[in-house]
Amino acid sequence: MATVLITGANRGLGLEFTRQYAADGWNVIACCRQPSLASDLDRLAGQCNTIQVEALDVADFAQIDALSGKLSSRCIDVLINNAGVYGDSQAGGFGQLDYQTWTKVLLINTQAPLKMAEAFLNQIKCSEKKLIVNISSLMGSIADNDSGGSILYRSSKAALNAAMKSLAIDLKNQSIGVLIFHPGWVKLIWVAQMP
Repeated sequence: MATVLITGANRGLGLEFTRQYAADGWNVIACCRQPSLASDLDRLAGQCNTIQVEALDVADFAQIDALSGKLSSRCIDVLINNAGVYGDSQAGGFGQLDYQTWTKVLLINTQAPLKMAEAFLNQIKCSEKKLIVNISSLMGSIADNDSGGSILYRSSKAALNAAMKSLAIDLKNQSIGVLIFHPGWVKLIWVAQMP
């Protein structure tokens, strides 16, 4: 049975990735910062015994190393670097940039996915699929930026794209694939269930 590790698995795309991979029969290692507060993920894990929930704050590289150590004997077919933050605010555009927040956005959106790839490289190497997947954004495109703004987020995703392109070249001789994709704008729709 194939295994996928997903960061930011407690909501949005990460939760949906978790749901769909589990439904397809995969072992899912679903990571989020505070599992005790991740009620939707907890409910999903309670319904499917192939979901293993792990605490992981990708901004804490010691936690990444610790989780890699805990999972050192596991093979991970697909690593999905989904966790991310936006960071920009209406009040913080050019002339009022929050450089401390920018540093945090770069840490989470750019550096953490590379750290995850480094920390879990041995687990990925021993798998059959050998794939590192990164959730990026069209907002990381320099050529497509015709509206400006969102400097923190845009720069972090552009940097992620550049770093992962280099990683793809570096890992090619080890037959490890590196994928970057833009899932599109995600809108959560809440549907009331009928009794």
